Amino acid sequence: MRVKNSLINITAGIGNQLIITMLSFVSRTVFINSLGIEYLGVNGLFTNILMMLTLAEAGIGTSIMYSLYKPIADNDYEKINRLMRLYRSAYLVIALVVTLLGLSLLPFLNTIVKDTSIENLHLIYLIFLINTVTPYLFSYKNSFLNVNQKGYIVTVAFSVSSIISTCLKIGILYYTANYIMFLIIDSFITITTAITLTTIANKKYPYLKKKVTGKLDAETKGGIIKNVKAIVLQNVGSYLVLGTENILISSFVSVAAVGLYSNYKMLVDIARTFINQVFGNLYHSVGNLVSSESEEKIYSVYKVMLLLTFWLYSLLTILLYILIQPFISLWIGKSFLMSNGVLVILLLLFFERGMRNPISTVKTTAGIFHEDRFVPLIQAAIGLIISIVLVQSIGIQGVFIGSLISSMAMPFWTTPYLVYKKVFHQSVADHYRKYTYYVLVGISAFVIGDLAGGFIEADTFLHLIAKALIVFTSINIFYVLVFYRKEEFEYLVGIAKTMLGKLTVKIRPNLNNGG
Repeated sequence: MRVKNSLINITAGIGNQLIITMLSFVSRTVFINSLGIEYLGVNGLFTNILMMLTLAEAGIGTSIMYSLYKPIADNDYEKINRLMRLYRSAYLVIALVVTLLGLSLLPFLNTIVKDTSIENLHLIYLIFLINTVTPYLFSYKNSFLNVNQKGYIVTVAFSVSSIISTCLKIGILYYTANYIMFLIIDSFITITTAITLTTIANKKYPYLKKKVTGKLDAETKGGIIKNVKAIVLQNVGSYLVLGTENILISSFVSVAAVGLYSNYKMLVDIARTFINQVFGNLYHSVGNLVSSESEEKIYSVYKVMLLLTFWLYSLLTILLYILIQPFISLWIGKSFLMSNGVLVILLLLFFERGMRNPISTVKTTAGIFHEDRFVPLIQAAIGLIISIVLVQSIGIQGVFIGSLISSMAMPFWTTPYLVYKKVFHQSVADHYRKYTYYVLVGISAFVIGDLAGGFIEADTFLHLIAKALIVFTSINIFYVLVFYRKEEFEYLVGIAKTMLGKLTVKIRPNLNNGG
């Protein structure tokens, strides 16, 4: 059942992402042509600022979701409802806290947003704040659908709303170039989607509407409070590492530079989101696995996740390096290009963070929050100091070098150590042997892909697609030759055969009926 639910969720997620990706390129093109690079920079900057404010939510949501795995497996409806009541109350408080924090930043906007002629800056920021706060009033039940491995319902809802929202926003930009109206439409669709998902959760799980009596047991509540404290510290650190990039660029360079970077970030994020459709949906399957299976079974699944992670992240890292510069040139022009040095650092960050996903997933679903609660803060301190020093001497590239060094200095070592010690009960040296092996294979794949793609000059979109196909095919053939004897590869092939078998069973009756 875990595999079946994961496959449904992954399929729905990838289908959704294909549609959203195509629309996002149209939307971004119309945005740049209608409003310009400064508005693009402000859009990215305010998104970053409000991501900081939502840190209050992340600790509570993650901890309560972790606490829900066992009562859901045990069909303990009473405990589920008590946890959901706590979740709802927490989200109401969070909505108030985020609103107050957001309003407190209003007087400092002109300091944060450097060198801009954009009008109605404060009004734009307030609409961003409303868009951030209002979903908290409705969307806490989305997490319940995800924990129950019904993430495809959430995916379909967001897919439909994203398509409607993006089409409306493209129309508004094309015909009016009104940024305020652009944001208001986004707000309306977001709130409507949140209310719709709450209604679906209530219908699918009617016991969620029952009146809750009694209190949570002291042990569960104490565990949640302990984990929340740890996760909030971790998320504050994570934000300072990942979420301050646009603020640093805006403050030390310019808001237009944020706009240039946002195009690269969008393309890298599209690649990351595609992969997350696989691993985001596996997350809750691993949560159920950790709560009910042996450490040997968990470790074997982790090895499969690690191989799949390497395959996808290394493949997309190489493709992005080879294709991203010619793609931006063809898409919006050479004036929107950044240096190759910036691209290299961005893609090293993309690969390093991606390769950490399997070990981080096991860590989180095993409930290991408290032990490394200060690690992200130390990482953030290292990263910010290096970034602030370097950005003033070498520009944007310095911001990302700081992020990369801080990642390699802390979580690269601490997360594997904790998982191997507390979950796998093995030597962490195993992790680094595997990591080194995969990196060497990845470097070989890059050389092969670069040589194979070098025969085609990507001077048109058709040539770019041909180059992408050649690189993609050559790397995948190389990986099959390298990994085909591994148990993890055989496991993945088995899943693929199962998927194809089920698809054939469903298609064959339709073909017979059609005949």
